[in-house]
Amino acid sequence: MLRADVTDAIRQAALAELIDTGYARMSMDAIARRAGVGKAAIYRRWGSKEPLVLEILTHLADEAVPLPDTGELRDDVEGFVRHASALRADPRTMRVLTDLTAEATRNPRLAAAMQTRAEQPRRAAGARLLHRAVDRGELPPDLDTELAVDCLVALAYLRPRTPWQPAEPVDDDLTPLVEVILAALAACRRR
Repeated sequence: MLRADVTDAIRQAALAELIDTGYARMSMDAIARRAGVGKAAIYRRWGSKEPLVLEILTHLADEAVPLPDTGELRDDVEGFVRHASALRADPRTMRVLTDLTAEATRNPRLAAAMQTRAEQPRRAAGARLLHRAVDRGELPPDLDTELAVDCLVALAYLRPRTPWQPAEPVDDDLTPLVEVILAALAACRRR
């Protein structure tokens, strides 16, 4: 029987190692030292660093998929954007995501995992948010959902920022961005 406290210590150590050294340089030895366990304890749980990192990625992605349900599109979009801003303002999370994104260009398994564990759930949450708005009559019934999700997710999460820029304040007035997203959503119609 695997001890939950040891498993958690290993996960926390792996996340810290990922933040400090990045995927390419992180090693099972360093994780074991940081967690205060032997390497065998890690290998009993994960066969290599890749599945361990994918588990961490899944956990980070689960926290990064908000689904506000306020009953109004404007408020739902603002909640979605506010959550994205908070995620983007967290330097630890951004460091991990930036590093894994770069590593995914060299590692097809990691790229596929990032697609299924991070991108697809975020897009699915955005689609549910938009479908509710269509059902309430706030968006047109001929909404091009794929294009609308592209607009919502890209404008909320993927606005260009470089690692050396200061994090955006979470409490900034989001009204201009929410207005732009709402205008874009209204224009996303099937042709």
